[in-house]
Amino acid sequence: MKLSSQPFAAVIFDMDGVLIDSEPLWKIAMYEVFEPLGGRLEKTDFQQTVGLRIDQVVHHWNLIHNWKLTDEKRIVQAIMARMIALIRENPFALEGVYEILQYLNKQKILVGLATSSPVVLLEAVLDALQLRPYFQALHSAEHLTYGKPHPEVYLQAAKTLQLRPSECLVVEDSLNGVISGKSAGMTVVCIPEKTHQSNPKLILADYHYTSLAEFLEILRTENSVESIG
Repeated sequence: MKLSSQPFAAVIFDMDGVLIDSEPLWKIAMYEVFEPLGGRLEKTDFQQTVGLRIDQVVHHWNLIHNWKLTDEKRIVQAIMARMIALIRENPFALEGVYEILQYLNKQKILVGLATSSPVVLLEAVLDALQLRPYFQALHSAEHLTYGKPHPEVYLQAAKTLQLRPSECLVVEDSLNGVISGKSAGMTVVCIPEKTHQSNPKLILADYHYTSLAEFLEILRTENSVESIG
């Protein structure tokens, strides 16, 4: 598989905002848990922490709002419990998810998942959307030393796939994710959520598309041209 002249042996997807439209669900879960603490987050507040691990998000707002929480883990667990319930109630994949995964599997392109979300949420999404069979590598940054924007989770995924970073193409939706993929030495496709499309910093990504469906059409076109050539 190629984009321009670069061949790729694997595509590694972020999860939140790429496979599932989880941002509205995160907002609901965090709003419900944070409000009793005295933290009413605005739309721009949520955008600041997109792509970070949930423990990092809780720690960030604990400091900003001076909640003086001594047990941040309990808050994380409350948010995660609500998120899992919301995902089970709203098991909807984003446009083009099944089509692009089926296409990549048919083309013998390896497929990985590298997310900042905890393992329990990764498992909930895969099961709710019935996506597990499509992936050859599943990685959460939950127990890594660093989460995104650090590249560790993408490097771990490449290691599992037994590939060099340069052989992997990343699909991301957030700035932290784009930085993570680029720092790993991988080529990055950015498909931002609509409210993030105006972020000028996303220019760091190598390719930009409006949806997975559009990205899939590019892959199909390039594969067709390559076959003819």
